[in-house]
Amino acid sequence: MKTVVSVSLGSSSRDHRTNVVLLGEAFDIARIGVDGSIDRAVAKLRELDGTVDAIGLGGIDVYLYAGSKRYALRDGLRLLEAVKKTPVADGSGLKNTLERNAVRFLQDDLAVDLRGRKVLMVSALDRFGMAQALVEAGADVLFGDFIFALDLDKPVRSLAEFERLAERYLPDACKLPFQFFYPTGKKQDRPPQAKYPEYYAEAEIIAGDFHFMRQFMPERLDGKLVLTNTVTARDVDELRERRVARLVTTTPDFGGRSFGTNVIEAALLAIVQKPWAEVTAADYDGVLRQLSLAPRVVELAAASSTS
Repeated sequence: MKTVVSVSLGSSSRDHRTNVVLLGEAFDIARIGVDGSIDRAVAKLRELDGTVDAIGLGGIDVYLYAGSKRYALRDGLRLLEAVKKTPVADGSGLKNTLERNAVRFLQDDLAVDLRGRKVLMVSALDRFGMAQALVEAGADVLFGDFIFALDLDKPVRSLAEFERLAERYLPDACKLPFQFFYPTGKKQDRPPQAKYPEYYAEAEIIAGDFHFMRQFMPERLDGKLVLTNTVTARDVDELRERRVARLVTTTPDFGGRSFGTNVIEAALLAIVQKPWAEVTAADYDGVLRQLSLAPRVVELAAASSTS
């Protein structure tokens, strides 16, 4: 049996463990939250290093992407450098493949016509492949990075403008503590603080990181489609209460929940048995085709305005 562990800066209340079979081999997959503490994450990573088959870095990115440029986060690098022996990944290497596939899945399998559809992309920096695929599909995308990461009412409505702003601001922003941008630890457990309701209201599809979209989520999201990553059973219930019509997660259901891309990427590292830096997009594509992983779809309402 192969063992994969995700060490997450997120809340320990979201911890989960399950066993799955991938390509005929059993996997023990676990998520361990450290409630926002970088020091605890480093200690746990050092404890796991050399004792498991692969490690995922959850609740944080090591690298952010915009266009052809990659930006390294200071805190992400600190976690990455704590692991010396075991293959480790943050999910960013897989997002460009897996999350583009999720956009195609919307169109081809769910018959969602994205042309002209209003999409609120809560953060494109950590899911640039998804954002780019939505634009390429003809969606009318609002990039919410300033709104949801920095709490600034600055909507960006073109991919070119988004890339220009990323190039201008990211080199300095990446030096700041990660908690400055992203809800970590117990912040993930507090109820949403409704804010910027006009951007949620005008969108037909809300896409991107769940914690980014949840932190300012209004009470009502009637008839909307949510395209996101990791959700627990409680998250699904919360979306249902807000009258979301359909939930699509970019990763499949493992043991009653969808894990983050860092977990899936770590599992793929255990399969291909290569260091993260040596794995290519072709390696990922090959394994993903063999696994036939499909997004998880949860119908939350009887009818959807997005179908």
